Amino acid sequence: MHQLFQHAATTDGITVRVAVSFLPEQSRAPAAGQAGTWFWVYHIRIENGSDETVQLLTRHWRITDGAGEVHLVEGEGVVGESPVLAPGGSHDYVSGCPLATPHGSMQGHYTFARLDRGGERFRAAIPFFPLAAPATAS
Repeated sequence: MHQLFQHAATTDGITVRVAVSFLPEQSRAPAAGQAGTWFWVYHIRIENGSDETVQLLTRHWRITDGAGEVHLVEGEGVVGESPVLAPGGSHDYVSGCPLATPHGSMQGHYTFARLDRGGERFRAAIPFFPLAAPATAS
């Protein structure tokens, strides 16, 4: 499946591309006495345009919902992996994000180790991208 990447950021030769899609079948409008849930899936492609081999160690996400509530998500690797990217290599993964509002945003960074330099660490930006559910007629 061809994926259109809508957002990108490059740091020290590492490009992070993001494509995001709203999933209405995973979302639920608010009902009497129950909060709604809106769900997006995002596809990340990390490309190593540097001349060094790098390994993704950690992720740091800042997720903001439409009410301004900020959720920080930090952890090891991405979807259970800590990929090694040789020069010219890339890594793709897909994950999801539920929100309690129909709009929000995500951004963050990955921490990488430069394997050719004894594990020297650096951060690569994950671009800001909006999360917006399409308007629905009532």
